[in-house]
Amino acid sequence: MKPNEIPGKIDWLIFFIATALLLFSVPFVYSASAYVASQKFGSTEGIVMGQIIRVGISLGCIIFFARIDYHRYKHYSKLAYIIGIASLVLVLLIGVKTKGAARWISLGGISIQPSEYAKYALVIFMSTWLSDNFNKLHDFKKGLLPVLGAGALVIGLIALQPNFSTAMVISIIMLCMLYVGNVKMQYFLTIFGIGISLLGIYGISAQYRMKRIMSYIGLGDDGSTNYQLKQALIAFANGGFFGVGPGQSNQRDKFLPESYSDFISSIIGEEYGFFGILVMITLYGLFLYRGLRIARFAPDRFGSMLAFGITITISAYAFVNVGVNCGILPTTGLPLPFLSYGGTAVFFSAAAVGILLNVASQSGMFPKAGKQ
Repeated sequence: MKPNEIPGKIDWLIFFIATALLLFSVPFVYSASAYVASQKFGSTEGIVMGQIIRVGISLGCIIFFARIDYHRYKHYSKLAYIIGIASLVLVLLIGVKTKGAARWISLGGISIQPSEYAKYALVIFMSTWLSDNFNKLHDFKKGLLPVLGAGALVIGLIALQPNFSTAMVISIIMLCMLYVGNVKMQYFLTIFGIGISLLGIYGISAQYRMKRIMSYIGLGDDGSTNYQLKQALIAFANGGFFGVGPGQSNQRDKFLPESYSDFISSIIGEEYGFFGILVMITLYGLFLYRGLRIARFAPDRFGSMLAFGITITISAYAFVNVGVNCGILPTTGLPLPFLSYGGTAVFFSAAAVGILLNVASQSGMFPKAGKQ
């Protein structure tokens, strides 16, 4: 198979969903960032042009990675993982600190968030290990311990930044992959219990995280802990069913911090109403359904695990973001895939969608799909 050729057919539904979300991000980010951009830079043109460029690059990433045989990643899974670990260590040493957390590396004016790369590197590594060692997973020491150690190292390094929300979601992704990866139920339940306990201990180990948890369960709120959530809920209330109209958000102006990144869902809800949020959730729901279907019909176990890992990663980020904006989940800082302002997250997610499309093109989903 040539590396620049897609076998079989492209999954147009996945491609349409990713493209639609990327294109929608331009007016969403333009509106959500209008106040901040005008205050900091005097106009919104810079942010909008930056987002348009990011969308263009992301669409290029989808097409480029869709044309590469996904089996190639299996041969470089260890190297990809090592690079991910090295980047997470590097951010702890030279990372740019913002609000007490070091999550970004600045290289020549370009900021990179290593955790966004590391989570997909872990998905590729786990997919390789779980497929190659399928018959050894009943042996905890030889089959399961190495992949657990690999995942724990990534999660631990991200937790040290500190970045509780990302560490938590990657833990969920890892557990989901282990669950479908033929791990014995007694092992899975033990890992699940230990993982939840460790995340709980980490969650209460810092005062600000403890305050968020206590506020979430209704025990103590000094008025500042859930400020973002309160403003987000006001935005949803303002939006009603059909919204106040594009560009007419009131909450983005002075009231809601991170309105164009972590809390962009609430601005969408205010401007486009319940109907807009319903359309958005439907797109992510279709992505989840189609991605799981690709995993089911993948031509081999590696492709199945890879498609499942990518699908769960993007879907988990989407539903956690919306859940936080609605108050269903404790307040955390996670971007909304493809829609939030940013570069690193959207580029790697776009590349992941390209890989997913390549798995689909080699699957048995289509009547005349080519076989390797």
